[in-house]
Order: sequence, then C-alpha cells, then structure tokens
Amino acid sequence: MKKIAYIEIDTHAEIAQAFINIMKDSSDFNVDYYFSKKIKDLVEKNDETVFLSDGSMILEQLKLKKYDLIIIGTVHRYFNTFHALVQKYNAAVIVHNINFSTASKGALMKSIFKGDLIYRLKLWWKEGLFYTGKTYRNAKGLLVLDEELSSDIYEFLPVFYSENFERQENEALTVVIPGGVSQKRRDYDHVFKTIQNFKTEEKYAFVFLGKAKDDELKKLEKLAKKLPKNISIQYFSDRVSNHDFEEGMQKADVLWCPIQQKTEFFSREEIYGLTKMTGNLGDAIKYGKTAVFPKDYPSRLEFIIPEAENILEQFKGLKNARFDFQKEYNKKSVLKRLEDVLLGLI
Repeated sequence: MKKIAYIEIDTHAEIAQAFINIMKDSSDFNVDYYFSKKIKDLVEKNDETVFLSDGSMILEQLKLKKYDLIIIGTVHRYFNTFHALVQKYNAAVIVHNINFSTASKGALMKSIFKGDLIYRLKLWWKEGLFYTGKTYRNAKGLLVLDEELSSDIYEFLPVFYSENFERQENEALTVVIPGGVSQKRRDYDHVFKTIQNFKTEEKYAFVFLGKAKDDELKKLEKLAKKLPKNISIQYFSDRVSNHDFEEGMQKADVLWCPIQQKTEFFSREEIYGLTKMTGNLGDAIKYGKTAVFPKDYPSRLEFIIPEAENILEQFKGLKNARFDFQKEYNKKSVLKRLEDVLLGLI
C-alpha cells in the first residue's frame, strides 16, 4: 500500500474534505493529513490520521515518516517552507490560480503595493514570497481540479464525485445560488436586477446559499420587501453551516452561478474556466445539479448551461432536465481515475 501525505495549512478546506471523502474508500493508498487548526476545525473527519500543523512545523513533521507522495493543497503562503519541501520530497502541488503561479519576481513585487500592504509585506519578508515561481516549477507535479484547465503542464486531479441524494419535490421551483454573496467574484447585481424584474404567476424560490454582508445584505433586505408573494428569497447573514449548505443544495431544482468572468488573486488577473476553477463546478457534480453559468464561461460540460435571455423559462425547462451524473461521476469510477493519477506521480 502506497503512503501519501496531504497538506492543507492555508485555505482550501473544501478540497481537503473532498479528498478525504473519496480516498477513504481506497484500498491502494493510505493517507496522512496535515492540517492547520483552522482547516482541522472545518473538516469532518472519521478514522483519518490527522496531524495539527503549520508553516513552522511541517518540515520537521515530514522527517518522522516516509511518504511515496506528498500533495500540497495550497501554496498561497509559506513559500520558503514549501520551496524547501518540493526540493527534498516527491511532492505535487494543487494550482488554484495559474497566472499567480507563473508570476515573475517583478510582477510579484508590483503586486505587494496594490493590496493589503502589511500582509503582503509579511509574505515577502517572513514567508519567502519570491520563492513562489520556484516552488511551482520544482514540484514533481502541478495539479488542477477542473479537467478543462489541464494541459501538458497541469494534470487533472479528479476528486469530485456525485453522491446519491434522493431528488426532492418542491412546491416552488427552487433556484439555489451557492457561494458567499459578494460582488467581488460573482455578479450579484445582475441577479438582484433580474429577480426584481421577473413577471410570472408561477411560484419561484431563490436561495442565496452563502453569507451575505455589507451592501449585498442591504440589497437583499430591500429586494425581499419588493417581491410579489409567488417569488421568495432566502438569504443568510451568518456563515452557512455544512448542514444548512448540504440541505439547501439538495433542495435545488437548478443552480444559478453568476460568476464574474475575470477576478484577481494577489492583484494578478485570473479568468474563470481558463486560469482558475470555480467551486461551483464541484458543487454541481457533488449534488448532481444542472447549473446555469454566464454565456461567456468556457465549458464543454453538458450540465453547465449558458444563461439564456429568458432565464425564467430556462429554469422551468431545466427543472426536469436529467443529466446522468452517476454514469460519469460515480464514486467508484472517479476514485479509479484518481488512483491512476496518484500512481503516475509516484
């Protein structure tokens, strides 16, 4: 049996959770997990071996065990630590922002002064920001979680599979918009305006499944007072728990994912579907839901549907649409593909 270490001491708890969920059925691999306290508190664990870690501890911890492969879940901090790690061990890195991962020292230097200056100076002085490029280049493998981002350089790591949820019947056609309610990465202004202008006598329910705050929260409160009785909205002013998120996603007849085409990471432009994956893709696969994306989102996947002019009619048509997620994304077949990728990295 091959031995793997999976490290997530920064950001992406949801990816760590997906890796745990699928790998617990593997008979070919045994995985140890190294999580920061923040990640450990967010992840649901059963019999997994989990070690509490951080940027100052991880190299010493890895000395104590022998692994065939180390997977680093995120390299957005602790660049000097991860640079030392990829030089010493057979390690692969999950890439979340391709343009950031290839940024030159000069570009990174300019970015320091474009955002949270104190935090970015800390990354430079204490965490080796300028090792970013070397860390990614020296890794034995660069992994992406969206197959359409894969290439000769970036290998697809399949971790998302469809769970067998029982389909629910709703009194109102239920449209779920998953993710934090912020204009920064999704076009919520478009969503609010569209809902406000709906003309229909049929029942619709729109669920904003993520924390809303500041201007977006005020706009939702205002919108709720204007809508007719047959159109309802639900939103959350606090962090949505895993239980509430799962419950909300299972109720969805269709997902609405108003992703902004362009976003930024560390003041570097990233483009969803081309240099960056959206978490909504994993949501659609996990819960087996057809998803409406903006027209300019590049995807060949059958369950990703470009937004139509008459979106109300589109939602109605998609309510009974059936994409066979279990055929392509059942756990057994996704795990086999994942194990093949992991074996190829060893």
